[in-house]
Amino acid sequence: MLIAGAVVLGWGEWVNWRWSRALVANGEGSAEAVVVLGYRNPQPTANFINRWRVRAGIRSVATDTRLIFSGGATGSGAAEARLMADYAKSVLGFDGAVLLEDQSATTWENITNVIPLLEDVDRIKIVSQPAHALKARAYLRRQRPDLAERLVRADDYRPGEWTVVKPLLALYGLWTLRGLKADERRISRRQQRSRRLR
Repeated sequence: MLIAGAVVLGWGEWVNWRWSRALVANGEGSAEAVVVLGYRNPQPTANFINRWRVRAGIRSVATDTRLIFSGGATGSGAAEARLMADYAKSVLGFDGAVLLEDQSATTWENITNVIPLLEDVDRIKIVSQPAHALKARAYLRRQRPDLAERLVRADDYRPGEWTVVKPLLALYGLWTLRGLKADERRISRRQQRSRRLR
């Protein structure tokens, strides 16, 4: 029983680790955008998942970075983007550049609507749980392959973080990623070679 549990936890870590490294490159240049995707948030303050995504977004920030919060309103409440920005500034004390995209209702719309905010950056990081971030990267690749070439890894996967729920996130991720092509779910040979050169 103990071994089976360890195997399940290890599998959850491995799957999420792989997803966090798919469809990204090394990226050159200093101008950077970190896009934080919102999650259903009908209450008046950022929910638990959005708070975690904001923290992961902030820890992904380097120099010369704009932090973009993306997500529209759920129901009659404030937009997810606004709630995440408020949490970043008022609770976490983030004082860097923040932009809001507050019209999106789906992941596809998140990407469509942030594209104008990404045109002039060298590096793009998309922050969410690994499966969701991979889906968003695949959508950017479908909509704007030229911008997808600028994708780099965000700091939204860490070993030991969410360990107990990572197997559940992995199962849910497999279900949500079923519409992606095989080459959109894996680390490419080119990515593997570029990592070996680091």
